[in-house]
Formats: sequence, C-alpha cells, structure tokens
Amino acid sequence: MQITTNVSDTALIFEGGGMRAAFSSGVLAALLEGGVHCDWVGGISAGSSCLVNYVSRDPLRAERAFVDFAAEPEFGSWRTWVRGKGVFNAEWIYEQTSLPHQPLPLDWETFTGNPAQIRVGGFRCADGETVYWGRDEMATIEAVMKRVRASSTMPGLMPITSVDGVDYCDGALGPTGGFAVDAAREDGYERFLVVMTRERGYRKTATRFPHAYQQLFRRYPAIARALLERPANYNRTLDELLELERQGRAYLVFPDSMPISNSERNVDVLRFVFRSGLAQARREMPRIREFLNLG
Repeated sequence: MQITTNVSDTALIFEGGGMRAAFSSGVLAALLEGGVHCDWVGGISAGSSCLVNYVSRDPLRAERAFVDFAAEPEFGSWRTWVRGKGVFNAEWIYEQTSLPHQPLPLDWETFTGNPAQIRVGGFRCADGETVYWGRDEMATIEAVMKRVRASSTMPGLMPITSVDGVDYCDGALGPTGGFAVDAAREDGYERFLVVMTRERGYRKTATRFPHAYQQLFRRYPAIARALLERPANYNRTLDELLELERQGRAYLVFPDSMPISNSERNVDVLRFVFRSGLAQARREMPRIREFLNLG
C-alpha cells in the first residue's frame, strides 16, 4: 500500500520534555486516528522519538515508549547512572530495543515508505551548534535511533552520544529552546502545528546554580553556556509561537494540565497523561483539521 500525506503547507513540530512526551504521544495517536498526515515533521529531544512514531504511523509504539517502558528494569535508574549508562539507559532505550525482534521494534517499512520530510535536532557539544539530521543521514534503523538518542541525551544524566565521531547532546539546548521552528523555516514552511509539553502560560525561570554548570561541564563549556541561556531561548521562542498563533499561522496544542516531571516513572500516571493527550486532541481535532484545511 502506498503511503501518502495530506498536509503540505504546515510543519508538524514535537517539543521535547522527557516523559512529559507521554502527552505528546496521546496527541500523536489522535492525529493518526484523525487522518492528519503532515509532509514535514521535526522533533528535538523526546520530540524526536515522537517524530519516529508519527512517521512510522505507530500509535501503539508511541504509547509503549512513553508509558509501559518506564517499568522495565533496563529503562534506567541511579544504579545505571553509577555504571556510566545514565539515569535513562539511553543505548538500550533508543538503539537496542528498536531493532527487529526487540521489545520496541521500529516499523522500518512504513518509516521509509512515508514520504514526509524529517528533521531531528541535536546540540554539537564542541561549539554549541544545532545540527538537524534528515533522511540522507538516516538510511538505517541504527542511524535513525543513534540520532534520536543524541537529540535526547540530557547532559549530566546520560552519557554524551557520539555520532560519526562527533559528540552531541540534547537538542533542546539550542537557540530555539527545543522547537524545530528554525529547521521548518529553512525548508520553506511558515505555518506550524506544534505539540507542546508544558501548560499554556508556562515560562522557564533563570538557572539557580550557574557556577555548578560551569564546573560540571568544564570539558564542554558550550553545554554550560547553553544551560544558562536555555530559559531565555525557550521563552523567546515560546513568545514567537504565541504571536504566530495570534496571527493564525500556528496551532499550538498545550496540555490542559501537566502533572508530571520529565523523569516520571509511575506507569499509571504516565498512562493517565497519555490518555489525557489522546482525549484532548480528539476534542480539538475539528479545530486542528480546520487549521490544516482538511475540512
């Protein structure tokens, strides 16, 4: 069966947020259920995992990844962090489990058959540049998930990820604060459907312990600088998105409530957040489809 898209003038963007992406996964499931198939998808950090699940059109994988997997002993803890694998056991979560016959296999046939353009954003540790990977750099499952892992690598909590010999970490440290709006604009898009992981009205506050970052990341001063600049970058991009919303050029799906942090591990609570995202997006689907001119 040929896979097609039906939204050609609007970029779909998934914000990061760690396990808060359980909400995004619910929204993702509703978008697929509602027949919303965008031809450009961008994701940073946890949003890159949502990108993969959306493009492979796999709502079940989306739910399992941000709900059920949290209960797996291999998922990670402070024990795995002490062993150098991270609070979230990134290699297992992203790379090992996505392969065929593994716990969370990626539907590679659908992923590659989907004509949508994709962009996964990572933060280059050496100089602080944001790098966006597309299909040209992701010709295999291993290449895709290595970059999703890199985009999702929270510095200090997960080991830095090397891609082709270059060190990367969480793309949310970039100048847009974790929204792939710059990549969408570079590819010619001026309308945006953005799935958020914070409530409307949220603003990031200034870092409390700036000197601690400078000490922790002496090897990568660009990471320390980016962590200090992140609140201002995030808030600036959020203001830009709200202005685009006011102009009718963006539809922002803010969670009605967000009761969890980015490190939530309680499966019952995560499932509640997933179902909340699913229910909310279903309620908003008529307005989403109208914004996308889907009738």
